[in-house]
Amino acid sequence: MNSFKISYRIMKKLLIIPFFAVLSFSGYSQANAVYQRGLSAEENLKAISKLGPYSAGGIGFDNRYEGVKGTTRMLDTLLTSFLKIRGQDYFIQLLADIDVVNNFVVYQDPKSKKLLTLPVDVVSELIISTEGKELLFRTTSGKVFEKEMKPQRFCQILNDGQYQFIKIPLKKFVEAAYKGAYSADRRYDEFQDSQKYYLISSGQVFHQIQLNKKSVSKLYPDKKDLIDQSVEEETFSDKEDMIISILSKF
Repeated sequence: MNSFKISYRIMKKLLIIPFFAVLSFSGYSQANAVYQRGLSAEENLKAISKLGPYSAGGIGFDNRYEGVKGTTRMLDTLLTSFLKIRGQDYFIQLLADIDVVNNFVVYQDPKSKKLLTLPVDVVSELIISTEGKELLFRTTSGKVFEKEMKPQRFCQILNDGQYQFIKIPLKKFVEAAYKGAYSADRRYDEFQDSQKYYLISSGQVFHQIQLNKKSVSKLYPDKKDLIDQSVEEETFSDKEDMIISILSKF
């Protein structure tokens, strides 16, 4: 009886081995058949070339995009500048510019020549020399605005004293638009110059204005006659100069 059980177990194992062998061979044959039905290298390239941009399995790549134009910096170059840090009573001469998007001064280290930055909240004044002019910049810290100014920003002082007139330089990011039947066909993103102008009122609050007589008269109604008698707007090619000229008559 025992010899019969042993013989049965041996025969059972011998039968299992050929069964798995058949399965393995069958799987290998099926996989091998798939590869055999594949394309040659040359035929494969031909097949790919026939795929259109909207064919299943192929994606068209739009290479019309031309990148980004402009930078986040106000002048796009480093110029001779004089910087005063908060708490100091002297100026440091260096090459600098203002990043109006990220809101810091960019300057070149005189020794290493590396570009470094200073956040707006540590700067007291910055004077940038360009084209024979000196542009004076302070910050909006401590100034009261009709609409709360957040975050603190750099501002150019166009007219100082009792009738302060300031400009806040900005950069507007305009996205590319070239897709669709009615697009502008602008194939690049761009940082475009932008700015806002503010004039201080008799209540010592800064109000945003447009560069015209009407906007100044609205803020100073008691000086409307004087404003109306000032030089005609059309005679000024630079409207900033026109506002400064009006304020000089107050």
